[in-house]
Amino acid sequence: VQLQACGGGLVQPGDSLRLSCATSGFPLDLWTIGWFRQAPGKEREGVACLSSVSDGSTYYADSVKGRFTISRDNAKNTVYLQMNDLKPEDTALYYCARRFAVNYPNDYWGQGTQVTVSS
Repeated sequence: VQLQACGGGLVQPGDSLRLSCATSGFPLDLWTIGWFRQAPGKEREGVACLSSVSDGSTYYADSVKGRFTISRDNAKNTVYLQMNDLKPEDTALYYCARRFAVNYPNDYWGQGTQVTVSS
């Protein structure tokens, strides 16, 4: 099982970025994938979560609702996090992780990808 996050970068406030979480070693459509972030000096927080295809539910942190969208491409075994209208407070190391279902713990994590929002 592997998850690999990429797509971070340095952007200005109001810009957009799309993060990708490439997965392998398991059937993506059967698993729940979440995006998390950790800013310096802060605890890791959940950003968005996408349930298995059979459920299809999505969950977002209040701080990103209306700006971030999580989606999957099963053919590419990839989960995306489209981030629009980025704010300086979105600056963090972003991770993707796998869990069996929403109320289960994460069992595999990808490495982080840095997102920095600064003017």
